[in-house]
Amino acid sequence: MSLVVYLLRRLVQAVITVFVVVSLAFALGRLTGSPAATLLPETATEADIAALDAKLGFDKPPFTQYLDYLRGVFAGDFGDSYRQQGTSSMAIVGERLPASLQLGTAGFVLGILLAFLAVLTVHLSGIRSLRGVLLGLGAARLAVPDFLFGLLLVLLFSVTLGWLPSLASANPLSIVMPAVTIATAQFVVYARLLDNSLTTESTQDYVRTAYARGERRSTVVLREVLPNALLPVLTVSGINFGTLLGGLVIVESVFAWPGLGQLMLTSVFSRDFPVVQSGLVVIATIFVIVNLAVDILYGFVDPRARVR
Repeated sequence: MSLVVYLLRRLVQAVITVFVVVSLAFALGRLTGSPAATLLPETATEADIAALDAKLGFDKPPFTQYLDYLRGVFAGDFGDSYRQQGTSSMAIVGERLPASLQLGTAGFVLGILLAFLAVLTVHLSGIRSLRGVLLGLGAARLAVPDFLFGLLLVLLFSVTLGWLPSLASANPLSIVMPAVTIATAQFVVYARLLDNSLTTESTQDYVRTAYARGERRSTVVLREVLPNALLPVLTVSGINFGTLLGGLVIVESVFAWPGLGQLMLTSVFSRDFPVVQSGLVVIATIFVIVNLAVDILYGFVDPRARVR
């Protein structure tokens, strides 16, 4: 398959994925019923609720509501927030998105770096018992829920030692603990994948040939083995980064981080459907873009991927 056809196919798949997410976001929002009863005070009458339903468009048939929503999406209008009348739901999401991107990127990069540092130390040193220790520590961290691990970090580094701020603030150090919480949870995934990939590649003939030429272990691992072992890590890391934004709710809540995850949680509880739908669309779009970029890079690096 040519590279152009491969890219076009991936692009069509990306567009279809975003469309499906937009449709599901609408359907899930409507399945919970009209928000009028929660938006109005308890003293509201049936007539008041019916009037608000008509204003919000909930008096129309579901399919008509869906078509109206799609027309708005294609026009770039995702609707106004129910709780903040006159304010675009996408504008509210856009205000919170940078904070989530900052935290997600910091945790993602730190997790990757920790995994590479640990695994390369094992393979460069040749100390095989070190692998069990590092992967065991990673598995132990993975067994601890993020909210509990985050609270333990706050108790140690903020309450006891006073080194770091416990809540999000203007202090640049406020990102340290939430980023470490994310990174340590991601660490063992990348570490296991990279270790398995390096171990598999190390048994190949080209590696034995390199050692037969008298090359040093560090040269063989870094120049010969590592580039070939990166492809599985590249794929998984792209998927993980795409899903990371949607999974920041717990971490953002523990550290009061003003990001998209916390916004989505409060919007679900308040049944602010336009904000929830806009947030889902943004998260899905980022997920698709990241994975599309990974697919394109994978297609350049490994032409065999284009035949799938």
